[in-house]
Amino acid sequence: MKNSKVGVVQATPALFNAEKSVDIVIDWIRRGAEAGCELLLFPESFIPCYPRGLTFEAIVGRRTDKGRAMWLDYWQNSLEVDSPELARIQQAVRQAGLFVALGITEKEPIGGTLYCTLLYFGKDGTLLGKHRKLKPTGLERYIWGESDGSTLVTFATELGRLGGLICWENYMPLARTSLYQKGVELYLAPTADARDSWQATMQHIALEGRCYVLASNQFVRKTDYPERYQTDLQDEPDIMSRGGSVIISPMGEILAGPLWDQEGLLTAEIDASVLAKSKLDFDCVGHYSRNDVFQLTVANQPATQPVTP
Repeated sequence: MKNSKVGVVQATPALFNAEKSVDIVIDWIRRGAEAGCELLLFPESFIPCYPRGLTFEAIVGRRTDKGRAMWLDYWQNSLEVDSPELARIQQAVRQAGLFVALGITEKEPIGGTLYCTLLYFGKDGTLLGKHRKLKPTGLERYIWGESDGSTLVTFATELGRLGGLICWENYMPLARTSLYQKGVELYLAPTADARDSWQATMQHIALEGRCYVLASNQFVRKTDYPERYQTDLQDEPDIMSRGGSVIISPMGEILAGPLWDQEGLLTAEIDASVLAKSKLDFDCVGHYSRNDVFQLTVANQPATQPVTP
């Protein structure tokens, strides 16, 4: 592992417009490269958006035509992994020459189920792999399917071991431990949680896992939604998501952010030596683990994938 510079994007997608959102992603990749970043993290479901405030007219025991029309709109602007839109992003990543982790709503080509997915791209634009959210939260379960242990992925890169969880998966102690057991050093946490209390969770994970934590959220106003949804959002606040993106060290020190109420790029220098220093007094999967008492078995979790420079 080498010292490096990493970045977290807090931005507004073109909500319910996959093509324009791809343009926005490509522009931020360019900005990240210009800022000297070697790793760039985007928020949860940046394409086509996190549909905050919309109900899809979810009613127990009944569906409506309006709800299905909303779903169709969201579904049509979600992305298959093998798609021209993602090919454009891969080309931009290759030109920029940095690692990128991008949150999308992924469309399964067979059947059409949607998943909340974090895609990992290598510096050459290769899709290294993906993590699908294990358990969507609340009404998210109405629009996204569940994943399993096969997408609890980690990657051994020149920057360190990458891995991550999406939004409230980070409240799942065993899910976090499944990544700690793989030696995650750069812990990615794309989210839609803009509460002040989320900051404490991110700081706790950095201290618990003795890892760098990168958390990324969208900045979204009600006026950013298409006109066709303004009536559905009339009771929502003007700022729908304040952001709160942040970068935290393994010792719990806030290195950048939190960023509120605006778009922006947070950057921080990653000092590899801090990872080792932090393990002096605590290593949750090492000398502090008590493996004689506790054991965690994760079904279908893949081995850490080596990524050559």
